[in-house]
Amino acid sequence: MDTRTKIITPEEACALARGPGKAALATGYFDVLLAAHVRELQRVRDSLPDAVLLVALGTPGQPLLDARARAEMVAALAMVDYVVSLEDRQMQSLLAAFPAQHIVRLEAAHEQRMRELIQHVHRRQAQ
Repeated sequence: MDTRTKIITPEEACALARGPGKAALATGYFDVLLAAHVRELQRVRDSLPDAVLLVALGTPGQPLLDARARAEMVAALAMVDYVVSLEDRQMQSLLAAFPAQHIVRLEAAHEQRMRELIQHVHRRQAQ
């Protein structure tokens, strides 16, 4: 299966949110993809097993990877049903379309992990 077919447009993501089935939304940057991100997404999947899991990708301040590369990595994860890359205003529209109890915001955790990764790399280079 070509997992890139799981990457959808912002319009398709909004339609999914308003559709008849239950859907969960996880938002984050996933730049770079870490094992902790995979565990987070699995926890979201496990908490709403009957829901479609949509991951919305925002753009961090200084991304290492472009949006398409990040979307393809996240789409390759088995627990993810759909992925969408969004600009800030599009993210707000999508968030408004989902019930609050079906939204998991991961951006702050991703920023913290990225800072820790950068610090780790700097320490390793200094050795």
